[in-house]
Amino acid sequence: MRQFLILFFLVCCSIVLPFATKAQKGPELGGWLGTSFYFGDLNTTLRITKPGIALGLTARYNFNNRVSARSTLSYGNVGADDATSQNNFERNRNLSFRSSIFDLSNVVEFNFFKYEHGSPTFNKTPYFFGGFNVFYFDPTASLDGRKYHLRDYGTEGQQPGNEYGFINAGLLLGGGIKIDVNRHISLNIEISTRFLFTDYLDDVSTVYPEKSVLQSARGEVAVALSDRSLVEGLGQAGRQRGDRKAKDQYTFAGVSVMRYFGGIECPEISKIRY
Repeated sequence: MRQFLILFFLVCCSIVLPFATKAQKGPELGGWLGTSFYFGDLNTTLRITKPGIALGLTARYNFNNRVSARSTLSYGNVGADDATSQNNFERNRNLSFRSSIFDLSNVVEFNFFKYEHGSPTFNKTPYFFGGFNVFYFDPTASLDGRKYHLRDYGTEGQQPGNEYGFINAGLLLGGGIKIDVNRHISLNIEISTRFLFTDYLDDVSTVYPEKSVLQSARGEVAVALSDRSLVEGLGQAGRQRGDRKAKDQYTFAGVSVMRYFGGIECPEISKIRY
């Protein structure tokens, strides 16, 4: 998947860049509000489950009316619960998680049509973008009314000091539409997915650990968080708990309001000719 995304991004660059013109340059600043949701070991059928609120701040620089670069700092909340699954194995596994996410993304955007702020004609366009993100996450789960930070309990047998990190990265792909409200303000409606380099956003990836070893290293609470199965024997050491071959993903969707601080290009008909 990652190789495909990189190839797709490079092909798009080679197609769009030759058509870029030198019309309009300048920065934009704004914010966005929307929702976030997750796909992974606790949501294997791409259902939108437990969507959370998401928001962020965005800075964009327009190189011309086709190409721009953008950085966005975002917050989102994602989660999933096996109890809502239609799959028998997943329901009997009975795991759940929630995590706040702090995400810094950097992308290159390509406008399908020429887009110029203040133009009565070129004032809207669909666009797509690709790039990478770095993010912070911390999966939690509730047990007997108390919230636990799952990383601290090595639920798949990670030894103290060898836990997965709080910070990871991924590749990003998305698209949307830009619409001018006036000469300086625009609305951007978009959706984007992060294809992560980690499979532990949900704290689930490989197999159940040996319970006696886990209890010795982390205590009884770790064992209870690791195996919450409803069927005896499902959580036996070495049995499948997750799918390490498929990394996790999360998606942001929302609407941003952007303020353009660059110059407004004069129409060709208004330019002085010598």
